[in-house]
Amino acid sequence: MCGLIFSYRDDLNKSEQHNKASKALERIAHRGPDAHGIIQKPSVTIGHSRLSIIDLTASIQPMVDSSNRYTLSYNGEIYNYKVIRKELEQRWQFKTQGDTEVLLAGLVIYGEDFLQKIEGMWAFALWDEQEKSLLLARDRMGKKPLYYQATTEKFFCASELSALACLVDFSWDEDLNSTADYLRYGFCLPGHTAYKNVYEVLPGHSLTWSFGENPRLNPYWSLSFDSYAGTRLQARQELDEKLTAAIQKRLVADVEVGAFLSGGIDSSLVVSIMAKRLGVKPKTFTIGFSDHTYDEREYARLVARECGTQHFEECLSNWDVGELRSLVLKNVGQPSADSSLLPTALVSKLASKHVKVVLSGDGADELFSGYQRYQARMLMRWYTRLPNFMRDSVEHFIRLLPEPMSHHSHSLLKKAHLFQDILKRSQANQPYIAPLMYSAEDFSLLAPDLITNGHKVYTLPDETHVDDILSMMAADAIVYLPQDILTKVDRASMAYSLEVRAPFLDTEVIKLAYSLPAHWHRRQLKGKCMLRETFKELLPKSIWSRRKQGFAVPLHAWFRKKLGLEFEALLEDSHVPLNKKFIRTMLSEHRQCSRDHGYRLWGIYIYLLCQHQKSQLEF
Repeated sequence: MCGLIFSYRDDLNKSEQHNKASKALERIAHRGPDAHGIIQKPSVTIGHSRLSIIDLTASIQPMVDSSNRYTLSYNGEIYNYKVIRKELEQRWQFKTQGDTEVLLAGLVIYGEDFLQKIEGMWAFALWDEQEKSLLLARDRMGKKPLYYQATTEKFFCASELSALACLVDFSWDEDLNSTADYLRYGFCLPGHTAYKNVYEVLPGHSLTWSFGENPRLNPYWSLSFDSYAGTRLQARQELDEKLTAAIQKRLVADVEVGAFLSGGIDSSLVVSIMAKRLGVKPKTFTIGFSDHTYDEREYARLVARECGTQHFEECLSNWDVGELRSLVLKNVGQPSADSSLLPTALVSKLASKHVKVVLSGDGADELFSGYQRYQARMLMRWYTRLPNFMRDSVEHFIRLLPEPMSHHSHSLLKKAHLFQDILKRSQANQPYIAPLMYSAEDFSLLAPDLITNGHKVYTLPDETHVDDILSMMAADAIVYLPQDILTKVDRASMAYSLEVRAPFLDTEVIKLAYSLPAHWHRRQLKGKCMLRETFKELLPKSIWSRRKQGFAVPLHAWFRKKLGLEFEALLEDSHVPLNKKFIRTMLSEHRQCSRDHGYRLWGIYIYLLCQHQKSQLEF
């Protein structure tokens, strides 16, 4: 995997622009430590840092076509590039064996329409020297990042915010609308960043710009709900074929491909298909925790033994504040509340010692109804029919009992507390956009000055004819998946120069998943029914029957120890639009073990950390 930069400006000389580009590439050297290059044209500087996966010694970037008109800087992998190359060979004389030149050739010959032909993950910048125009694009689901800042006379873009900050000469100010979004959801909404006038290209979109004009975003793909015409048995056969093909496509590389293996259904299924269907015995990697209620290593070991993989594991017993700060400030570049950033980085660090590429199970929960919140929504259908006095009595009784600090998969009482929280938050989440961190009442106490702030999401599909569970799944695929899961995995893995490929996010698998009726995905309170029925013979029964856990972190313990003390110090030293008294109350309740506010406190902690340390981005 790689990193890219682009700048257009005519107010600096060539040497000054080169210096800025070099500094920006240094910021993303972790994305591509194998090579880097800069090409300059009048007013234009294009740069690239390369992690060599395909065509290791050639395919140097930025890449220029034979006419010297087009220059491409590209981050990603195109899995069907060999098939497409055969189609292009009659119209293009290839000089390399990799996917970069296939992308360049296709864009030159077909223009933006070529995006419909390619399967993979990508972010690229294509400069047309003749037309003085720029084309950017991100893959359909937003696996690869691309940020930009523009006026009618200047344009800058980069793979990470820290690199973009090196290119621009604008001051970056906090966007309070994004701050409100972050406090509600734990991330910025699609297209936006934590900073005013700094944006990201939307997944499934291209962007065009030329001097004297504003950027224009154009969707080339969107999630659809085409109704499946076949039987359930036919759908299972099709799912088997498509997911197996998706995994096989993602094994294309000139280096060894390994796999993350958490012990959950999704990564275990990917590894089992690799080993039992495709005959590939990958190196597998997992991270555990000293808190046994959060530790999944025994399940990962079981799958590794079943599949005959060479398995590697480590245990995360303490958080490293130095590594955390580096990940958030250097790699993410803005607040991101997903605490599993730390173990994801650690498992990526472990894997990078052995391989350059791994497969993951990302996307399966959104496509096949795996999250607990879908189960909660089904429970709410029944629960909200109860008389108010009965619901009030149940809530009062649950709140009288201290909230357990163990993982919810090990405690019915913990689940009851979480269900009551979801009920409160759901009233402020209509229509559903992403999981909320606060109810409307609590948000007004936390950030009274930001109640009316926030961005809108313009990319959600039409919900009028869709089951509410399927609608939630689609919203999660469009918002939660790219803004949280894929951002976390990309930054954590690329911090250690590791490429992560997600077979579940294959276009054909996505299309099939969202064409199926919601009741095929979820039966009563059990999700992932299509995966269970289709692949039940591939995994041990203990993997299928275990409670869903996710890559959770024991925040409850951390905030009652050293992290809580640092949190207090950051809070006292901050000048932020938050109600400190309300935050102190949450911390006190957490320390007394009456309520588990770990994930909320973590979100505030990351926000405070970014505010305190944002000078490191050198705005």
